[in-house]
Amino acid sequence: MTTYSAPGKINIFFEVGSLLPDGYHDVASVYQAVDLREQVSVQVADHWSVAVEGNISDSHLSDVPTDENNLVVKAAKVVANLAELPNVHPVHFKISKSVPVAGGMGGGSADAAAAVMAVNDYWCTGISDDDLLQGAAALGADVPFAMMGGTAFGWGRGDQLKAIDNVQKLNWVLVTCDHGLSTPAVYKRLDELRAARGEDATAMPALGEPKELFAALVTGDVLQIAKLIHNDLQEAAIDLIPSLQNTLDAGLAAGALAGMVSGSGPTIAFLASSVEQAHSIAASLASSGFNALATWGPSAGAKAESN
Repeated sequence: MTTYSAPGKINIFFEVGSLLPDGYHDVASVYQAVDLREQVSVQVADHWSVAVEGNISDSHLSDVPTDENNLVVKAAKVVANLAELPNVHPVHFKISKSVPVAGGMGGGSADAAAAVMAVNDYWCTGISDDDLLQGAAALGADVPFAMMGGTAFGWGRGDQLKAIDNVQKLNWVLVTCDHGLSTPAVYKRLDELRAARGEDATAMPALGEPKELFAALVTGDVLQIAKLIHNDLQEAAIDLIPSLQNTLDAGLAAGALAGMVSGSGPTIAFLASSVEQAHSIAASLASSGFNALATWGPSAGAKAESN
């Protein structure tokens, strides 16, 4: 058995540009890997199969496919194609989840990233990390970042990545929901909200790099970071689930420096000034009935785990 883990992520900055002819959007994002890790083990099997466990809710676990529709199987087939393996033998995957499903945190992408690395190791293909990263992009924009980890700027569809080095540790409180949000539905709603304001979703202003945020991440200036975190998708996510605004208000009232919907939501990320404050905020929110947990970033990308 071979086991790898990969991190979930939050978007600490997310701008959405023009709707492109292929239905995707131009985006500019700062991703940060957090210390909530998916673990994927592989072993030989008679047919492709997936078993799922984890410390997330049963309703979230039940939403994870356990057949060949799971992204881990598709990840294995990408590796087999890269390695030009003509008769690849099926494997059994065991996924241990800690990232919420459909929460905007890239849990499925983390599974795929860990699976890419695990089967590459298990099959002894010798494919380079760069080639694996390029191949993994076909699985979704978040998969290459889950392989890289750390903190990175993403542009294009979010799959063009540039690492941001020497980022200081940040303390976060994440509040999850028992129900998810469809990423395409959130983008569609944003386009509708923009159209209602008279904006042309196909002709939005060009996107640039948030260089002030880059500098603050390196110096660890949490007050400056709190001013600069931003998510264009937040208004659409709140429009679809209005109670998210109540969650944001509660986290700020509990002492968070800033809060935002992460990615397409519905997970909300709150920035804390210290690890102690993060645990205090999480405890306060939990006592009010929220699903809150303290974590930190940046975390490492996909890596081997001992069995």
